[in-house]
Amino acid sequence: MTIDIAHLQQWIGRSERVSDTFGLTPIAALAATLDDESASFALDDALPPLWHWLYFLPLHRQSRVGPDGHPKRGGFLPPVALPRRMWAGSQLAFLRALKAGDAVTRLSTIADVTHKQGRSGDLVFVKVLHQISDAAGVAITECQDIVYRDHPVLGEKPPASQPAPEGAQWIREVHPDPVQLFRYSALTLNGHRIHYDRPYAMEQEGYQGLVVHGPFLATLLLDLVRSALPGERVAAFSFRAVSPVIDTAPFVVCGRPDGDDGKTLKLWIAGSDGTLRMQADAVLA
Repeated sequence: MTIDIAHLQQWIGRSERVSDTFGLTPIAALAATLDDESASFALDDALPPLWHWLYFLPLHRQSRVGPDGHPKRGGFLPPVALPRRMWAGSQLAFLRALKAGDAVTRLSTIADVTHKQGRSGDLVFVKVLHQISDAAGVAITECQDIVYRDHPVLGEKPPASQPAPEGAQWIREVHPDPVQLFRYSALTLNGHRIHYDRPYAMEQEGYQGLVVHGPFLATLLLDLVRSALPGERVAAFSFRAVSPVIDTAPFVVCGRPDGDDGKTLKLWIAGSDGTLRMQADAVLA
């Protein structure tokens, strides 16, 4: 397949603006999905970091949804022809807390489109800048990395795994199940079939089972921080997906302080086999 990167780069600078209101029902639904019986939110309560992903949902008509469950190529995002699309990571700054009940706007801009040749073929990276604002101005900035790639080659050897870090101070073991993954897909209106359609995930995209959402894993990492350090506010957070997490085995959410300033945290997701699946860093305010 030939990648016309010059054509795709014409999308750089395109933007879209979406407005929403941070209603209470999605917040309560995510708390229930996380099985957090202690969480209780009322209007004007600060949202935990990353819970803004419950809003600005992709409201594409059913006729505009592709066979993988994603919106068909084109529109705001460039029409990359490669079949597999993944949210590879994000870098976020939380300038101040947004609150339940707030009327909020997200301005999204295509910041960059690049093409690389990986060991498994073509890779196209799209960087999207989100600015989330309330009446007082920008409260959250997020630079989101999306990667497009080809289907895996039958019999292709997977890349070598990385061992997860050691020395976790906070640990939570999670046993994913199809119902929980379906609920998170529904909450975020994420139609990608790898998260709830096992035959599709295995036969069409080559996974070993259902794939746990990258944003859900990132949310679990900051939920671990919220439990371990109540009262602290996260000012910055970045995460990068390293290897898929599949629903056929438990995984471990890990974290610890990193450095002497007391403000920097090292976070990661480890598979049941001790391999690194997601790595992240957080900075406290």
